[in-house]
Amino acid sequence: MKKLLLLFTFVLLTSFSADPDVYLCNTKGGKKYHFTKDCQGLRNCKGEIIKVTLKEAKEKGKTICGYED
Repeated sequence: MKKLLLLFTFVLLTSFSADPDVYLCNTKGGKKYHFTKDCQGLRNCKGEIIKVTLKEAKEKGKTICGYED
């Protein structure tokens, strides 16, 4: 159910924006991007959670969080 909600949110966001915002844990070891700031994958973030565009996240080599895959 959660994956369906996240997919719906992603589709909704992308229909209004060519490049949706995503969230990153701004630490040296952060490797994933997240569509929601309260994603389970960000719970252990020890740094600042920042908002960037999906394009920026991919340019930094980030991949989608496993909880949102």
